[in-house]
Amino acid sequence: MGKNCDPVKNLVSIVTPVYNGEAHLARFLDSVLVQSWDHIEMILTDDGSEDGTLEAAEAYRNAFARRGFGYQIVTGRHRNASAAINRGLLQVRGEFLIWPDSDDVLEQDSVCRRVEFLQRNPQYQCVRSLGRYVDEAGEPARADEKQGNLEEEHLFFPVLESRTFVCCGCYMLRTEPFFAIYPKRKIPEYDVGQNFQMLLPFLYTHRCPTLTEELYTVYIRPGSHSRRMLTRQEEEKKYADYERLIDEIAELCNITNRDEKRRLTLWKQRRRLALSRKYGRKGRAAAALFRIGMCRGLSFRECLRTLDYIICGCCISRLYHWLQRTQ
Repeated sequence: MGKNCDPVKNLVSIVTPVYNGEAHLARFLDSVLVQSWDHIEMILTDDGSEDGTLEAAEAYRNAFARRGFGYQIVTGRHRNASAAINRGLLQVRGEFLIWPDSDDVLEQDSVCRRVEFLQRNPQYQCVRSLGRYVDEAGEPARADEKQGNLEEEHLFFPVLESRTFVCCGCYMLRTEPFFAIYPKRKIPEYDVGQNFQMLLPFLYTHRCPTLTEELYTVYIRPGSHSRRMLTRQEEEKKYADYERLIDEIAELCNITNRDEKRRLTLWKQRRRLALSRKYGRKGRAAAALFRIGMCRGLSFRECLRTLDYIICGCCISRLYHWLQRTQ
C-alpha cells in the first residue's frame, strides 16, 4: 500500500523487528503460518543482525508462499527497534496492523479473534487481548506487567503510568487512523523500543477494549535486550530518552489540558525520584520531590520516606516506620 492508497480489505499486516534472533525466529514464524486467519502479510524487518537471522528468515519463503501469505524481509544497518519498525511500516498494505516481537508466539486464533471483533464493532479502531507469560521451557512465568482494569477503554494514561500492559503482540490497530497520525509512516526513533510510539498517540484519541482471552504468548528471557541489566549510565540515558519521547508524543497529540500536562510532569518526576534513590543522587531526589509537591502529586507517606532518605533524620525515620507498622 502506497502512502495514498487504500488498505487491502481484511488483510492483516504483521510488522516484526528482529535483531540477532536466529535462535528463536523459527518458533515465531511457525506461529504465524498456523494462523486461522487467511489474509496475512508478514513483514520481517532485520535490524542489522550479525548471526544467522537472515538465513533463518530466508528459509521460510516457500512455506509462506504455500500458505498464501505475503512475506517480505526488509534489511538495514543496526540502529534500534523503532528504526526497524519504520522500515517495515513503509511496506504495510493491510487494513489491520500488529507488531509482535520475534521471540514470542501468536496463538492460533490470535489474528482471527481480533479481526472479527473489529469487524463486528466498527466503532472501535483498535482492540487488545491478554497475554500469557512463560519461560523458555514453556512453564508459566510471572508477568512483568500489570493487567489493570480490563473494563477501562481509555488507556493512554494507564499505559503510560504502567497501570496496565503495553505488551506489543496483544494489540491490533486499524491502519487508516494509525497512518493519519503518522502520514509519513515514521514513528519517533529512540533507543527505548517502539511500543510507546506505536500505542500512546493512538490511545490518546481512540478507545481500546480488551478481549479477555490469552491470544499471545510472551517468552520471558532474562538475557533479552529489553530485560538485560543496564549500567547506571545506560539507565540514565534510557530515562532521558523516554522523557524526550513523551515530550514529542505530547506535542504530536496536542496535549494542552492542564491536568493532563500535570500528569505528564508527575510521570517524569516520579521516574526521576526512583532513579535518583536507586543511585544515591540525593540532590536530584530532593529536586524531583519538590517538583512532585508542586504538582500536588505527593502523598504524606511518600514525602516522609524520601525526606528520610535525603536527610537521614532519626525522628522522620521513626515516624515513617511507625506509619508502616500501623497500615
